[in-house]
Amino acid sequence: MISDAPEESGTAAVVVPQKTAGSERAWSIARLLKWGVIAVVVLVLPATAALVWSGTSEKSALGPLLTHTIAHGDLIVSVTEQGTMESSSNTEIKCRVRGGSTVLWVIATGSEVQPGDELVRLDTSTIEETINQQEIAYQKALGAYAQSKTAVSIATIAIDEYEKGTFRAEMKTLQKDRAIAEANLRSATNVLNHSQKMYRKGYSSALEVESSEFLVEQAQLELDVKQTEIDVLENFTKTRQLEELKSTKQAAEALMASDQAALELEERRLNRAKEQLELCVIKAPSSGIVIHPSAAQWRDQPDIVEGASVREDQVLLLIPDLGKMQVKVGVHESKIDRVKQGMKALVMLQDTILQGAVDSVASVTKPTGWWNGNVVEYDTIVKLDPGHSLSLKPGMTSEVEVVLAEYHDVLTVPVAAVLDLAGGFFCWVQTSNGPQRRTLELGDTNDQFIVVKSGLSEGDEVILNPRDTVEEASEESLKPVALDSGVNSTE
Repeated sequence: MISDAPEESGTAAVVVPQKTAGSERAWSIARLLKWGVIAVVVLVLPATAALVWSGTSEKSALGPLLTHTIAHGDLIVSVTEQGTMESSSNTEIKCRVRGGSTVLWVIATGSEVQPGDELVRLDTSTIEETINQQEIAYQKALGAYAQSKTAVSIATIAIDEYEKGTFRAEMKTLQKDRAIAEANLRSATNVLNHSQKMYRKGYSSALEVESSEFLVEQAQLELDVKQTEIDVLENFTKTRQLEELKSTKQAAEALMASDQAALELEERRLNRAKEQLELCVIKAPSSGIVIHPSAAQWRDQPDIVEGASVREDQVLLLIPDLGKMQVKVGVHESKIDRVKQGMKALVMLQDTILQGAVDSVASVTKPTGWWNGNVVEYDTIVKLDPGHSLSLKPGMTSEVEVVLAEYHDVLTVPVAAVLDLAGGFFCWVQTSNGPQRRTLELGDTNDQFIVVKSGLSEGDEVILNPRDTVEEASEESLKPVALDSGVNSTE
């Protein structure tokens, strides 16, 4: 279906070329509609002096003819969108409190701060309670460690005490007893020898000799017992006792190590709790202007207000570097394929035009929804050229024009003069014999004019809105457009 453009001050309505479903041509219906509307505005501006009436008295059966003279000129193809000023370098102020907290106070967005100025105060009640409990746990761990440390010292002394005291005393006692046993054995042996001599002389009986022999055997047995006790003490008892004492010491050392680790853990917890308490007061690390995340268009970050709950590592505020400003602009999906890094861009801000260039183009679209009319846009960053004297601040809105292509000394035709019909793109040229149809091969467009590759010559007067002013164009526009008609395509 073909739609009419609105009439302006009694002039003929502009005909909007239409695009059929399934064609492979570069223009879409929406694009041509936009051309037609813009062309109507252009017609009433003083800058369109090239548009002339074909004659004061000449009229067609459908209405007055409005024409445009074809001429060589320059054509700039661009895309214009609204953008927001931001900094390419932002100092992020984050919540560092473990488990998050509640905001008690936050500085107003746009405030100028110096290093050390307070930005946010968070609730400290939970952390203070944790510190009190941790102090108790730390003192208990300190007492346990002191006890285990004492046990290790006692175990160490016990080893030295046995080796240098108890063992030596026991050994001396056994050696004394062995010396007495040896003396008893010598005495008994002497008595036996005397009894045997007396027995041989007849002065002693056999019973006395036997009694003396028994005393010698008894003394020998006592000596053997003492020697055995010495051997057992030196070779077995000492080793066993030392192993037991060393084992006790090792157990005490292990317990002390465990208590020491527990003490260090409780100390770290206490220190961490005290650090968390300090983190509840967030101060500015540098000078600048403080802004809330929403001012930087962070849609997933709400404003930080008093009473709000914040999580750990959440961005609370931003301090942008005002010397590194850039513009973030959302480019519509119909244009994004033509936007490339390095393209020249003009940023209109405060009645001033700033020069810039495309720095990056997002590969993923921004989230869409009812809040933005489900318009699919891609974030594009435009870096500003240095040297401007404007005082730029985050959140400022601007109009950004990205230059997609520039054509010099080319023939152009107004969008309002072109119809997309069965067989291709056409226009009607005013001649001495009346309107004459021309088949066009078109190139790029800036939504107002289209580059003409063939079909027109310099000086030709093309009729604007031919559907409303030329009978043939009106009839042709009512015919169905065949799919894949093989007409000339645009760039």
